[in-house]
Amino acid sequence: MIAIVKYNAGNTRSVTNTLNRLNVEPVLTDDPELLRQADKVIFPGVGEASSAMNYLRERGLDQVLKNLRQPFLGICVGMQLMCNHSEEGNCELMGIFEENVRKFPVEKGKVPHMGWNNFTSCKGKLFQGISSDEDVYFVHSYYAETGAQTVATSEYLLPFSAALHKDNFYAVQFHPEKSAGIGQKMLQNFLNIKN
Repeated sequence: MIAIVKYNAGNTRSVTNTLNRLNVEPVLTDDPELLRQADKVIFPGVGEASSAMNYLRERGLDQVLKNLRQPFLGICVGMQLMCNHSEEGNCELMGIFEENVRKFPVEKGKVPHMGWNNFTSCKGKLFQGISSDEDVYFVHSYYAETGAQTVATSEYLLPFSAALHKDNFYAVQFHPEKSAGIGQKMLQNFLNIKN
């Protein structure tokens, strides 16, 4: 079973549609037991960090998610919520990754960063068969800093983490479900990861 975390953040429908194209029928849930039983968990999101964290904390889902042992994929705001701290709402996040989330400097250019962009580097299981010159789709005003857990870097106004990885936790800032064939390939790579 592939579970998609339900937590009042948008974008679950487009992730479900992409998984359907890969012959997967995911379960959308905020049930801790179903999340623990899932073979893999996907944590997508479009929304605001502090309100999303409040929703997760009120239901104890922050602790459930950070203690999962199966392959886990955060997407966009889902990735940011897995980091340490966000300037968006000045909130503490789940702390799975050490990186902090910052706002793009509006004095340097247009925010949000929206559109197609490529990687300057990528490594690991999510990116098997994907080269660093491939374009993927981004929409975000906040970014995770680069650090020890960065496995792909992109650049818009400054370098930022396009993907993070630690143990069973994978995360991407871009939207694979909106990134055509490359995004679909990356989601298939995630589905192929063994527990």
